[in-house]
Amino acid sequence: MIDVSLLICTRNRRDSLSATLASIARAAGSTRLEVIVVDNGSTDDSAAMVRHWAAEQAFAVRLLVEPRAGLARARNVAMAAARGRIIAMTDDDCVLHADYFGRLADAFARHPGPVIIGGRILLGDPSDLPVTVKLEDHPMIAGRDAFPGGFVMGANLAFTADIREKVGAFDERFGAGAPFRAAEDTDFLFRALGRDIPVLYDPGFVVDHHHGRKAAHEVVALLAGYGYGDGALYAKHLWRDARIARTIRDDLRNLATRFAGPVPQIRHFHAFRLRHILAGFARYGREAIRSRRSGATPSSAA
Repeated sequence: MIDVSLLICTRNRRDSLSATLASIARAAGSTRLEVIVVDNGSTDDSAAMVRHWAAEQAFAVRLLVEPRAGLARARNVAMAAARGRIIAMTDDDCVLHADYFGRLADAFARHPGPVIIGGRILLGDPSDLPVTVKLEDHPMIAGRDAFPGGFVMGANLAFTADIREKVGAFDERFGAGAPFRAAEDTDFLFRALGRDIPVLYDPGFVVDHHHGRKAAHEVVALLAGYGYGDGALYAKHLWRDARIARTIRDDLRNLATRFAGPVPQIRHFHAFRLRHILAGFARYGREAIRSRRSGATPSSAA
């Protein structure tokens, strides 16, 4: 029986992926582990590097190929192939701490499934701007009625294998490389909470995120994408889930605050975010109308 299936999706990040894989080998210990790497259309030598690394490992390594771009699509390929009782995922620019798998096992021993648990994400390079991190040092439980954006993140996320059947696949219209840019993990968590599946944060299992964003304009683009993805998610669930209306009210109330966000150049962060939410919401609406007229069925749109 495989204890943990660790999923990594990659596209043209050979060097950072190499550091990720090296950290897995250091952390593996006696864990009954399989590593599933999905090459999402790389044109560098990532695949050759993974094959070379795999030949040196005592645990199982599988390299799968999904040439169609899209992080959610690649994650679905990896998730469908996973054989472990715990399915974990990280990104190809993250480095696992040496005690990662032991701490992961401890977290799931305390919370037998079905359950989703996100871990701590630290800034890997202090010269990077402080985004896409999760710094809290205490456990937390997501409220059933909460909007889970940012509560835990796909860069360090794990769940019991039965979550696949209970929640379904990632919506392939969301996330990097897809029309709605982001929020594929938020949509997954939102659907899980709607099915009364616990979503927890445990700071014990940790990765360092080497995201490489050092310029303000890079973070502005990232945050714009987050708002855009959330707006599309709002449109997807608005008419069937009262949590979205409450979240929209919270966004509107936030307009009265002066919180500037992680980029000082965004003076009115909540107005900035709302503008991109509205753009994503409108795009989702247009796509939904187009799909109905053509008779097309959206993929992974649970």
